[in-house]
Amino acid sequence: MRDEFVKHSDLAAFADSSVNLKREDAKEYREQVNRLRTKMEAFIKENPDVGLRKMLLSGSLAKGTALKSLNDIDVAIHVTSPDAPTGESDLLDWLVEQLRKVYPNMNADQISRGNHCVRISFRGSGLDVDVVPIYEIDDDPLGRGYLYASDSGNRVLTSIPMHLDFIRKRKASCVTHYAQMIRFAKFWSAKRKIVMGDSFRCKSFLVELLMAKRLDSGAILSNYPDALEEFFAYIVQTRLSDQIAFTDYFKASEIPDRGPSSIEILDPVNLENSIVADYSESDRNTLVDQAEDALDAISEARHATTKGRAIECWKEVFGPTFKV
Repeated sequence: MRDEFVKHSDLAAFADSSVNLKREDAKEYREQVNRLRTKMEAFIKENPDVGLRKMLLSGSLAKGTALKSLNDIDVAIHVTSPDAPTGESDLLDWLVEQLRKVYPNMNADQISRGNHCVRISFRGSGLDVDVVPIYEIDDDPLGRGYLYASDSGNRVLTSIPMHLDFIRKRKASCVTHYAQMIRFAKFWSAKRKIVMGDSFRCKSFLVELLMAKRLDSGAILSNYPDALEEFFAYIVQTRLSDQIAFTDYFKASEIPDRGPSSIEILDPVNLENSIVADYSESDRNTLVDQAEDALDAISEARHATTKGRAIECWKEVFGPTFKV
């Protein structure tokens, strides 16, 4: 009998206790960002020519896919050119100066340069807000703009509103389960990174788009043992060799031919941007190998003859804190 010892309900309970960001914490963090936005809006109103335009919540907190271990919040700030300097280094230095003016009650060391962002540190909560500048396109109805990509350093077209719409559309079509499956996969990825360090690469956006592809292809996500087994099986069977692209904002005829990169997953809002263009063949093989290990563990857990063995197998996927 499959799933005699660890069932869908057990995984749902584990998610609630150990994987998911609590609703009350998410509410508190959003309120924290809203307070920042209120001050930002007041500053912009008083200084309309400063080069700042608006602050947008982005990342996992905005998408509703944040993990319990969340320790930083992603936001974007739209800036105008030529008011904001060109070049990532100069842009970040400029943004540090502007944000210190916006939030004068913060100590200078609470607003500093991070990796491809400006970091605002809250001493009370211990949370960091990572602020990514986006060069705004004037009067663009889709909220598009250009940012410096954290992997390549190149200027890349993006849109926070379009990305959020992409996720929300799928959350609406698969209420609860699409977001939960993303959290499970991100939790698995985080555990792999703890064990393997930089040799394992699997960014959150990659997980979101892989799960979107499975949902769009008809995968049923409502039974978590089934859905997790199918997710890892997809990675193993395809070895991520196929191009992954979406037609939310483009016609199928506009999607370019598969390029030479080891993995090609196209940004839903920018077909010129493969979000894993810098992943090597070794990165792909490592990701597939780790997915195969997870698949084997889940398959064994689902046919285990004792509860102890089933739990040990799930621990191979979700780490030593897994329990039922």
